[in-house]
Amino acid sequence: MTEAQAHIVAEDLTMAYGDFVIQRDLDFTINRGDIFIIMGGSGCGKSTLLRHFIGLKSPAKGRVLYENVSFWEADPDTQESLMRRMGVLYQSGALWSSMTLAENVALALKEYTSLKPKDIQEIVSLKLALVGLAGFEDFYPSEISGGMRKRAGLARAMALDPEILFFDEPSAGLDPISAKLLDDLILEIRDSLGSTIVVVTHELASIFNIGNNSVFLDPDTKTMIAAGDPKRLRAESEDPRVVRFLTRGQEGQAA
Repeated sequence: MTEAQAHIVAEDLTMAYGDFVIQRDLDFTINRGDIFIIMGGSGCGKSTLLRHFIGLKSPAKGRVLYENVSFWEADPDTQESLMRRMGVLYQSGALWSSMTLAENVALALKEYTSLKPKDIQEIVSLKLALVGLAGFEDFYPSEISGGMRKRAGLARAMALDPEILFFDEPSAGLDPISAKLLDDLILEIRDSLGSTIVVVTHELASIFNIGNNSVFLDPDTKTMIAAGDPKRLRAESEDPRVVRFLTRGQEGQAA
């Protein structure tokens, strides 16, 4: 068994909007190859934490480290280089409605590479095929289902072959079958591409299906109160807030 290698580290991180503190004193590590779950009740700052990771909001205190490089203390060129290694799937999919799926996926490739149009077309078709959307290149987002839009958003997030993928509530609005298919796809991507994946979610099925590491943010104390494998936390945690969240009040039925 190989030793875990730190990929992303939150170090003494405090998140705030002005004087209003969202979370404080966050210290945790995301290892290379993890499917890391950011979880907690509504309003605890899950999506805000994601914004700190992807360069949209700077911390009030502390650091975000990518393999020992402090993102928010780095120069703009280094920050841009780090962001090129990331892909983001937003909650809504955030596809451009006036563009076909192929055009959406091709956008980053046209912007950030010098590839020829034919090569871009081949990569786009490959990425769409990876998420089960082969043959849908010329469809517009309005012409496909919500689950397919999420998968198209994932294809776009993977366009530049990022080593880290960030997902914000990927199962939101999906029926259980579509959500399970998306979970299976996330696992397949991690296993086949070796990506590190960070997922904001409150969906128990997804948490236990895909997560092998996690942090639990508490909105009342405004700090993290648990970290580690979600299944282990469900079985071993003595904090009633963590147990209640991970069992939804069905402690006696937890396996």
